[in-house]
Amino acid sequence: MLSGIRATGQHPHGKYYGALRKFVKIQDDYDCNFFVADLHALTTNPDPAQLHANVKNVLAEYLAAGIDPEKATIFIQSDVPEISEMYLLLNMHVGIGELMRTASFKDKARKALGLSAPADGEESDEAFECEVIGASTNKRVNAGLLTYPTLMAVDILIQKASKVPVGKDQLQHLELTRRFARRFNSFYGVDYFPEPTDFDFGGAPVKVPGLDGSGKMGKSEGNCLYLVDDPKVLRKKVMRATTDEGPQAPNSPMSEPVANLFTLLELTSAPDVVQHFRDAYADCSIRYGDLKKQLAEDILTVTNPIRERVADILADESYLRRVVRDGAERARARASQTLRDVREIMGIRGF
Repeated sequence: MLSGIRATGQHPHGKYYGALRKFVKIQDDYDCNFFVADLHALTTNPDPAQLHANVKNVLAEYLAAGIDPEKATIFIQSDVPEISEMYLLLNMHVGIGELMRTASFKDKARKALGLSAPADGEESDEAFECEVIGASTNKRVNAGLLTYPTLMAVDILIQKASKVPVGKDQLQHLELTRRFARRFNSFYGVDYFPEPTDFDFGGAPVKVPGLDGSGKMGKSEGNCLYLVDDPKVLRKKVMRATTDEGPQAPNSPMSEPVANLFTLLELTSAPDVVQHFRDAYADCSIRYGDLKKQLAEDILTVTNPIRERVADILADESYLRRVVRDGAERARARASQTLRDVREIMGIRGF
């Protein structure tokens, strides 16, 4: 099993419930590999000092959440140089058109160029390509953004990973990885790369809503809590969460912002606490301020120990160096063998 997180800052609260907590539970039963995707983060041209700090933060949060480097392989993407070489080799079998048609590239390319999405939600591939290639602007879309799916495919294929947990926004990239694996196998007449599938943790997927009353909690949306938020900061964020005027009649349906708060409550609070506020909502006696205060304290019960462990881990640089050194050795052992095989299959051989 393989999973990576881009080095773009701290983990949102949603990442803990949607991924990290599940990873901790399966690390005894699977060959788990977790990496920090610093090469992927370069598509946004981050400040170098900030990029390095982000890598350390992600590593510390992996460890503080309970991922054990004795059980799982934890590594930094750029510490495995075989990835970069295989990225070049696999790109020789990837079409520009199929990359330009991916939903994530279209969305990010428009943002980079300051373009708005079509009003009707429909647009021909030709029209989009003309916008990107011939846009009359001094802004640009970097090639790394275009070939992001290739790099993601290499992350997976170079480790021969068969299970990859992904969110909805990454399902298309996982399907491209399967397509690239099939294409490579077919072109060279080999049965070399397995086709990875989404990791099924069982049960309904966890969707952690944001605090702004809509959708998913995420850094880009600016509506999230972080695992390392200071208690004062976290309480203030929760108290500012969007609500409504309150139920006007018994057993009224909940608006989306209020339903989102109850979703967060169900993730973090005891069942009797959740039931207390559900009953209060049903009989119109609920006070949203009381609900938010309870929610903030219950979230802090989860995040405070993690935040404290993160601080301890960040202060122990020798421990972090040991973790990434050992993780790189393990990751490179498998990656180097895959790269040797791929070079041989493609005809890149010594004399």
